[in-house]
Amino acid sequence: MNHFRPPSPSLRFIPVWQRNFLVWRKLAIPSILGNLADPMIYMLGLGYGIGTLLPTVGGVPYMAFLAAGAVCFSTMNSATFETLYSAFSRMQVQKTWEAILNAPVSLDDLVLAELVWAASKACLSGAAILAVAAALGLIHSPLALWALPLVFLTGLTFAAIGLIMTALAPSYDFFMYYFTLFITPMTLLSGVFFPVEQLPAAFRALSALLPLSHAVQLTRPLFFGEVPAQAGLHVAVLAGYAFAAFWLALGLARRRLLK
Repeated sequence: MNHFRPPSPSLRFIPVWQRNFLVWRKLAIPSILGNLADPMIYMLGLGYGIGTLLPTVGGVPYMAFLAAGAVCFSTMNSATFETLYSAFSRMQVQKTWEAILNAPVSLDDLVLAELVWAASKACLSGAAILAVAAALGLIHSPLALWALPLVFLTGLTFAAIGLIMTALAPSYDFFMYYFTLFITPMTLLSGVFFPVEQLPAAFRALSALLPLSHAVQLTRPLFFGEVPAQAGLHVAVLAGYAFAAFWLALGLARRRLLK
């Protein structure tokens, strides 16, 4: 059996998405608070702390500079946690995937549902940070509303990458490697907290390959009423990451579950 054949999902992914939404709705308030806490602490703590020492960064107040990065950071974290810990629990511990596959739903539909659901939750987190930034007066242009579809695309990208880890993981401990070796370095190299231009040339080159860098370069100019440079390229890179990672995650899930 070719586990890595092209994906062939159907609209039957929608009821699985609805199932995840109904479960999440019971714990929506603590879930939203959990997704908002870290990025809000980073944005307010670093923004008001370091912001008093750095009047401007790249010609804008540091707090405003950081807000766009926090939107992308929050989106990435939300999609990653959902596809790692929650999806792994449904697949391995609770055997929810096994029960769903007894219905007329294929594994392709199921993995797509997990992808779209994680991106939906990530979109909620990113939108919440966007709203807080607007309330603090850090957004000065309606162009910032274009960040919402970009947040969803960013959520799809990191959800797809996270599903690869879920399909490979033998236990929850495995995810620490992913956070330590990929998520944390990428956060520091992608321009979330400081301009990438300050990095040495080798790190700038590495930064250009990271999906979070493209999300930040798309989102930040919108906050200041500017159209992102090379927007088509950044969107294509994020979409390419999302599609390739989804295909690989689906192939790995087939190899793990369809024996």
